[in-house]
Amino acid sequence: MSIVVGYLATPEGRAALEAAATEAEVRSTRVVVVTSSQGIERGEFGPVDEVTALNAVRQLLDERGIAHEIRLVARSRDVADDLIAAAEETDGSLIVIGLRRRSPVGKLILGANAQRILLDSPCPVLSVKPTRE
Repeated sequence: MSIVVGYLATPEGRAALEAAATEAEVRSTRVVVVTSSQGIERGEFGPVDEVTALNAVRQLLDERGIAHEIRLVARSRDVADDLIAAAEETDGSLIVIGLRRRSPVGKLILGANAQRILLDSPCPVLSVKPTRE
């Protein structure tokens, strides 16, 4: 069993990683982090070094004593397919995704990847938003 999390170096990605870590602790299971080099490179404040971003993920999970695997996927692949495949391959008990805050009109429309994950996931999906500052 595993908790699968979609991670990008953004506030939404960090919120998803934190939620996945908490769920892994509660369920006594490992975390499978699915990320792409495209998401790491753009980051919240511009370009982010891929090694630095992934080391921060490893450090957070290591400090909390959570077994984990990091899967770096190619840019051209489909994010929803990557998360669903990871859940199927690792007997995922939960997929965690981060969502952006949206305007009232935007709330009517869920992102295409999030929608596909919710509809096609082989397990429950937890969606989280970053806390407001």
